[in-house]
Amino acid sequence: NDPTKSPLSTISNWNSRDPSKLLSLILQLRDMYTAYQKKRVEKVDDVRVKFEISTMVAREGIEMSLSSNVEKPEEVKFAVPLLDVDLNNVVPGCPWRLPQKIYLQVIYPIGRNYQTAPSAPRLKLVSTPELRSLFSVEDVKLPPWMDGMCMAEYIPVLELVLQKQISEAVSLIGFRRKLIEALPPFFGRPLEADAIFGRRATALVANGVFTFLVHFLIPVHFPRQQPTLVLQSSQHFNAQGLPIKSAPL
Repeated sequence: NDPTKSPLSTISNWNSRDPSKLLSLILQLRDMYTAYQKKRVEKVDDVRVKFEISTMVAREGIEMSLSSNVEKPEEVKFAVPLLDVDLNNVVPGCPWRLPQKIYLQVIYPIGRNYQTAPSAPRLKLVSTPELRSLFSVEDVKLPPWMDGMCMAEYIPVLELVLQKQISEAVSLIGFRRKLIEALPPFFGRPLEADAIFGRRATALVANGVFTFLVHFLIPVHFPRQQPTLVLQSSQHFNAQGLPIKSAPL
């Protein structure tokens, strides 16, 4: 290992005025912890886990860890990055600064005696938070894990499902934008609007002497799901000095 890239080297050359030093230290500690957990998993005496590692060794970016608790059996957790595409470029003008990622979390219990075919592992999709502006991985229906399946067989099937879901999510942006473009004849030109994803817009409305804001919150599944409206007074405030708002309509 390169000694100049160790945490001790970063600390010995510490500069409190350089924020990159702290980031570098955190990344180095994370890499060390990831490598430590990988070694722990590789020592696990479980045929199924060893087989999964051998079939996925060529796939980049996989992280693994071994968790143990006195109240439940040991578990091996894999975090597998999905989709070899740049998600930041699927929407033109996207403001995301950090790379957006989707991971499949695969959890295997350890220490069970498999007298019959082993059960399917626990599966969960996770993603970087900003991706929710486009779609939520929680809405993705995971394909079934068939008997005798391994991650190398399951992941290509899942990636096809995700690609279809992302393509649909991108196409729905156009419907949300059309809704925002249709507001001016009824509410006037919006004061502000989400021009990238079409998720929200705000219009100023007057009724006699009463002036208020109408916030349009547009779900990712529009038009299958209807928008939510919130009315906000520009003249009335609560005890904390905040504008009074209606419940979502």
